[in-house]
Amino acid sequence: MIDEEVIGVVSDVEKRWHDPGMFRRAARYTIGVVVVAALVLVVIQIWASRREACAGASVTYCDTASRAAILGGPGLVLLLGTVGAFVATYRVWREHRTWPIWQGAGWFLLVLTLAYLAIGSSVFSD
Repeated sequence: MIDEEVIGVVSDVEKRWHDPGMFRRAARYTIGVVVVAALVLVVIQIWASRREACAGASVTYCDTASRAAILGGPGLVLLLGTVGAFVATYRVWREHRTWPIWQGAGWFLLVLTLAYLAIGSSVFSD
């Protein structure tokens, strides 16, 4: 039987997943995705408030285009960030490195995406 310590592979059962560098990369990635989604939200908010189609309306999201944009824009950014985090999880796992850090980032982004889409879907109810 090959000793895993000799070849540098750590068994998942041992739970030696402390890697500050990997944590920083995953945290920067997650924060970056959230910041980009927030910027997309602000840009869409500005666009929706300046549209001529909604000039006389009392609400910012007066038509389907503005409602779909405010839900779809940041939602798409968050979804793509989630997929990217899980792809990074797989790549880091294949390298036998500390993959649970990236998996945590992926799950966090997935929960954030679903929460945004669930709460944001209220713009379609009249």
